[in-house]
Formats: sequence, structure tokens, C-alpha cells
Amino acid sequence: MSFPKFKIIRSRAAKNKGGEAALNDLMPKNKSRSQLKKLGDDRYLAEMTKRIFCSGFVWRVIENKWPNFEDAFVGFDPSIIAAWPDEHFDVLMKDASIVRNYRKIASVRENAWFILDEQKEHGSFGKLIADWPEADIIGLWAHLKKHGNRLGGNSGPYFLRFTGKDTFLLSQDVCACLVNHAVIDKHNPTSQRDLRKVQDCFNAWQDETGLPLAHLSRIAACSVG
Repeated sequence: MSFPKFKIIRSRAAKNKGGEAALNDLMPKNKSRSQLKKLGDDRYLAEMTKRIFCSGFVWRVIENKWPNFEDAFVGFDPSIIAAWPDEHFDVLMKDASIVRNYRKIASVRENAWFILDEQKEHGSFGKLIADWPEADIIGLWAHLKKHGNRLGGNSGPYFLRFTGKDTFLLSQDVCACLVNHAVIDKHNPTSQRDLRKVQDCFNAWQDETGLPLAHLSRIAACSVG
């Protein structure tokens, strides 16, 4: 399958944003593999939790309450949270300083177990994230969805983006760009067939430009409108 040349998309994005310099200022920052490996597993659990609570909620509210989340979840130490009994979640449900959604609160322990399992296999969760090839980022999305809790949909990709792992996002604007250029034919690709087309397209754009997936994704979004 042939894919559209990215220079066309970049040109439209730069025009929409007022020029190349303005467009470049919008690019997200990725972490290096070394930085991803050094990031503590408590920070990975914290970011998972933040993305899960932000899903379907006003992000600003979660950000404002985040110091309270850090206190309530003891700094997101996976080994501590993994040992919590069910009764502890009833205590958290009475804590008005956080968002009291039982399923999301309970997901923190599920994801602590997930992180500890990956620690045993890889040495640290960060090593799993750092070593996963960006050419198969949809495979990492699937791994997070299968083995984590509430990390399907956009939660997994946003978790990766905010921890600094290079990934594209399937935002409304990115999907609109892909539909406009006939890469996919619907605005919410969920099948493995469609996701593979998207991955192949981003891989082709990366070969063409040498840019990170995150930059390609942001530029594609900016080209819409």
C-alpha cells in the first residue's frame, strides 16, 4: 500500500499554525531509552493512574487534585499498593480529596500487580517500555490493554505519550488526517487490520522524514482544519 507524502501534510500544518517555527514549537518532547529505563516504576504507575482518571473527566480537575492522589496512594509504590486488601478501597472511597470512582481506584492495585509482573520478567517496567520498538507501537498498546487494567482505548497511548515514550496518538484530528488521505476509511480505527495500516503509514512517514512518531502525529493533527 502506498501512503501520502508527509511533506504535503507538513506544509499544510505549517500554514495552519503560522509557519515552520510556530509549528516546531508545538512538538512534544520524548525521553531517551536511557531516561525511560531510569524512570521509577512508581512514576509509571502514577502516570497510568492519572491517565485513567483523566479519561472521561475534566483533565484540569485531576491535575489540581493530583497532590492529593500522590498522598492517598503513598507515592504510587507498586509493592505497597499491590498488598492492599480490598477493604482499603472502601477507605479511599471516603476520601473527598480525590475523585471517588471505585473502579478507577481499584485499577491502581491491578496495575501495581501488572508492573510487578513486568519487573520480574524485564528487571523494571521502564525497561519494557524503553526496549519496545516504535515500529510496533500498536503492539505495546495491545500489551498494555491485555495485561493492564483500564489501559485500552486512548488511555494506553496517552500514558506512553506523557511518560515520554515515542508514540503516535489517534486523536480526532489525527484520524481525520488519515481518513482525508485514504489511509483508513473511518475515524475511530479499532481493528488490528486498521491499526496495522496506521502503524505502517507512520513507519513510512518516519522513513521519509526521520522524525519521531510523536512529532509526525502532532503535525498530522495540525494539518487538519
